[in-house]
Amino acid sequence: MELSVLGQDNDSPALGAGGCSSGSCGGTDDQLSHLPDDIREKVHNHPCYSEEAHHYFARMHVAVAPACNIQCHYCNRKYDCANESRPGVVSELLTPDQAVKKVKAVAANIPQMTVLGIAGPGDPLANPERTFDTFRQLSEQAPDIKLCVSTNGLALPDAVEELAKHNIDHVTITINCVDPEVGANIYPWIYWNNRRIHGRKAAKILIQQQQKGLEMLVERGILVKVNSVLIPGVNDEHLKEVSKVVKAKGAFLHNVMPLIAEAEHGTFYGVMGQRSPDPEELQDLQDACAGDMNMMRHCRQCRADAVGLLGEDRGDEFTLDKIETMEIDYDAAMVKRAAIHAAIKQELDEKAAKKARLATMSVPTAPDSGLGGQHRPVLMAVATSGGGVINQHFGHASEFLVYEASPGGVRFIGHRKVDQYCIGGDSCGEKESALAGSIRALKGCEAVLCSKIGFEPWNDLEAAGIQPNGEHAMEPIEEAVMAVYEEMVREGRLERDRTLQQVSA
Repeated sequence: MELSVLGQDNDSPALGAGGCSSGSCGGTDDQLSHLPDDIREKVHNHPCYSEEAHHYFARMHVAVAPACNIQCHYCNRKYDCANESRPGVVSELLTPDQAVKKVKAVAANIPQMTVLGIAGPGDPLANPERTFDTFRQLSEQAPDIKLCVSTNGLALPDAVEELAKHNIDHVTITINCVDPEVGANIYPWIYWNNRRIHGRKAAKILIQQQQKGLEMLVERGILVKVNSVLIPGVNDEHLKEVSKVVKAKGAFLHNVMPLIAEAEHGTFYGVMGQRSPDPEELQDLQDACAGDMNMMRHCRQCRADAVGLLGEDRGDEFTLDKIETMEIDYDAAMVKRAAIHAAIKQELDEKAAKKARLATMSVPTAPDSGLGGQHRPVLMAVATSGGGVINQHFGHASEFLVYEASPGGVRFIGHRKVDQYCIGGDSCGEKESALAGSIRALKGCEAVLCSKIGFEPWNDLEAAGIQPNGEHAMEPIEEAVMAVYEEMVREGRLERDRTLQQVSA
């Protein structure tokens, strides 16, 4: 099974000088400005390679690759499941012909869709006939759609020429280790040269193939993103070395994702009680790796048949029985898609100009703070349904985006999934449980920005030390986050908090 996300960077060999290597850059458009024109064209509307683009552009995955050539302790593939949202899970397996028809139906009905990826439910390159037949047909019939593939890398070196032939210029490799001793605790076996190989020997072969494939892709100018699953106590510290190695070999971006290990998913790690990392652990490791390579932080660990914006799944609108009844004029759809993409580009250009002005703004110093104007960073959660603006009711959010505001600007940190409070159930008990879960998920955040919020959650959030804010509805996220931060500085709230911390110490 392959993890189905694909990313973006500003400090890789492709970027040249001037990238922000600290991970504290104000926004993705600033990062893209350092790219050569041909690279920028590849990533500016790719929702996985551009954090800014993911608010506007959609992606889809087609499940044409059922077989896998390795076993991972975090994976349990399911082929007929509509109830789990994680890699390796699909509702319907498709033939290449069915996949092409579905892609054209989605592209016509969701014109913001720019990217088609094959990421499972097994490994695409362990199913080369099905995978490349799908790509070949799409290259001919839907030439305006970007094509991507995600792989564990075992069969990658033998597939590089075929990938290049089909104009696939985005490839994701999941690399969880560069040390076979670590790998032996993640991969129980691989299937290699018609036999099953176990333990350290298996991990060594997999690592060698991954590194060879990465180098071959980079030599051909194909953008490579590396995914890594953060497994506490197994590879958490080791991933810093992974980041250094893959950057040295020319990877475009590193995406460190949290292990999904709920027991009900039936994975080895889940059944054995291996814990998942908490948000603070994930952020700390991403920040540590960001010194060597900027990180993708907006990954949603999508299903292998996901459809729509990152963070949403509209796959149930495009099941095989439904697309059979759709009449698609794809030539007309391409005209409509081009117009919508041009309008989005104009909006993004305008936002980039605003963000450039925002970057020049100075955070005011609170009067008589006695702290020399040095203000600590603050985490804020944001409710949004897309478009890069604050446009969602607190109770309707199924996830919150988390941003860090500081005197250096605003940066995206990640997302926190929650149960929707307003539609979590009819009983008070279910609503209370959903609200309590949301408050736990927002641990570490000092404010939550949304379009509206009710009195009950407002009071509970305040009691938990999280300040609700509904004053910036429909405003761009980064501008609103900075405005709230500046207000906190002017009111001296950050200094008061720091003084209290010093007294407690």
